[in-house]
Amino acid sequence: MKKMFTKFLAKSRKATGLCLLMLGSFFCSGPAQVIAQQPAVPQGLNTVAYEQHVVLKWTAVVDPEVTSYQVFRSEDGGNNYTLLKTVYGNASTYAIDWTGDEGVGVQRSYRLKAVKNNGLLSDFSNAVAAQTYAMGDEALLDMVQEASFRYFWDFGHPVSGLARERSNGNNNIVTTGGSGFGIMAILVGVERGWVSREDAVNRMIKIVSFLQFADRFHGVYPHWMNGTNGDVVPFSQFDNGADLVETAFLIQGLLAARQYFDQNTPLENAVRDAITGIWEDVEWDWFRKDGGPVLYWHWSPNYAWAMNFPLRGFYEAQIVYILAAASPTHGVPGSLYQSGWTANSNYCTGAVLYGHPLFCGSPVGGPLFWAHYSYLGFDPRNWKDFCCNYFVRNRNHSLIQLAYAQSNPENHPGYGANCWGLTACDGPNGYSAHDILPQNDDGTVAPTAALSSMPYLPAESIAALKYFYRNLGENLWGNYGFYDAFNEGLGWTANSYLAIDQGPIIGMIENYRSGLLWEKFMQNPEIEPALLACGFVPDNSGTENLPINVVSLKVYPNPVTNGRLNLSFSLEQQERLVFTLIDVAGKHTLLQQQQYPVGPNIATLDVSGLADGVYWIHLAGKYGILSLAAFQINTAGH
Repeated sequence: MKKMFTKFLAKSRKATGLCLLMLGSFFCSGPAQVIAQQPAVPQGLNTVAYEQHVVLKWTAVVDPEVTSYQVFRSEDGGNNYTLLKTVYGNASTYAIDWTGDEGVGVQRSYRLKAVKNNGLLSDFSNAVAAQTYAMGDEALLDMVQEASFRYFWDFGHPVSGLARERSNGNNNIVTTGGSGFGIMAILVGVERGWVSREDAVNRMIKIVSFLQFADRFHGVYPHWMNGTNGDVVPFSQFDNGADLVETAFLIQGLLAARQYFDQNTPLENAVRDAITGIWEDVEWDWFRKDGGPVLYWHWSPNYAWAMNFPLRGFYEAQIVYILAAASPTHGVPGSLYQSGWTANSNYCTGAVLYGHPLFCGSPVGGPLFWAHYSYLGFDPRNWKDFCCNYFVRNRNHSLIQLAYAQSNPENHPGYGANCWGLTACDGPNGYSAHDILPQNDDGTVAPTAALSSMPYLPAESIAALKYFYRNLGENLWGNYGFYDAFNEGLGWTANSYLAIDQGPIIGMIENYRSGLLWEKFMQNPEIEPALLACGFVPDNSGTENLPINVVSLKVYPNPVTNGRLNLSFSLEQQERLVFTLIDVAGKHTLLQQQQYPVGPNIATLDVSGLADGVYWIHLAGKYGILSLAAFQINTAGH
């Protein structure tokens, strides 16, 4: 009888609607209707105001049916709200309101609604207010670093904690080298107060635990891995095994973290022990390929040495030889630095561009990431090999690119003293490496190039930061800071972020501001003996020649039409300045030497007799180059 009633009840529900059994009587309510429920109200909404924009942050609603959030804005103190934008994705937690064209001091109020896939809206969230303000250099640097940090912290892979390759690709692919940069970003995040030390240690536990069981080949990680299970993801057909260069960037970050997390607690002890184990497992000596005189980039369990890429010459991989010589378990002789890395007879170059010697590598310097990747941890200021001090070399590389942008021989829109920097990045035709060779310069500028050069050219890099933010920001700025690249001539901006571009921004800015990453990496006891073994010697040219601050440098008139060039500038200390003219062929002409006092000054220089064209003025003192300015001579305009 009970079974018969149950069957009847089920059929009745299906046929006639909701039926209830109350006090032995059977009632049906009509056709079945499912009452849809509103999504939960978004919680934790807060705002952070900057000079040109406001960032909204909130806690994602835990509901797989939530597909987006509506952001409402009030411009009258919260009396009336209008829809500002819809942010898609159920895990979204950020929105940006760009206010730059309205100046500073803009006041806004905001609130949110969550949206389900059936269109149902939640009630309004709490309302929060914000007011923009004029930002100085330090605040701008904080803003850029913190936004780049979010790429590694908020967008880090949820299982491995490692850095995803890019924001617009397969979100399960993590990058080995970019994860090394991301680990360094975590150290900066703790130091700057954007994340607690406890949370950072927990993230490091996740990272090193994953790395201990991820695919390795003679202790060396692949270029890409699956962020969920650690399996190798082939980078190309033959590149499905070990990548020594990417692994070196990862180890550079891990060794900096080993020194940073130095407290005697169970978790920090575990982080250090795990890093030491990973470091000591790397078989650098295996990559000599049967004990040869040079290290090789790749090895595959299927294709062995088929990639056949010996690490010779100057580019981004210098750190590989330093770490290989430093390894306490699988080290190589320091002499491999000479027989491998610098073995080519043309390693040292006499190339001078725009008045700046390059010392080594490409005769045009190459893409600027060559001056960044190996120097996130390795502090080059106080060391030189037989060829050069690499801080000086990298500064000159940056100065060459700055001068190239000022001269702009290809006439690309936007290029100039405040908009410069060519490197490997996304572009209108895909990812490629850019430098100052005509065939490699299509007008695509990457913010990482200038911003990551901040230790070398702080004033010029900050000027570029301000241009990117204040002139291009609405199109160039997103949740994780500046997008990867832009091309003003084509009206194109990338919609992507790349780990290997975001990481150097936060890391190299920090090395300029505090030297944190340089300090921690160089504290590892294996590093200094390795440098000495490789033939480096102590050298102070990277610190003695650091530019001192020249404030508010102006060159006028520009173009020069009457043979007289004026420079106004302010000095922070009394200085004897040397003014040198440089033409496009790199020829130097001494114009003037004179002592100048602290404070504002004006110098008038005689440039009569020079042919029409583009020139540069160097201001130099006992601490090296103080500033570089471009100007034109146009006698026809007189």
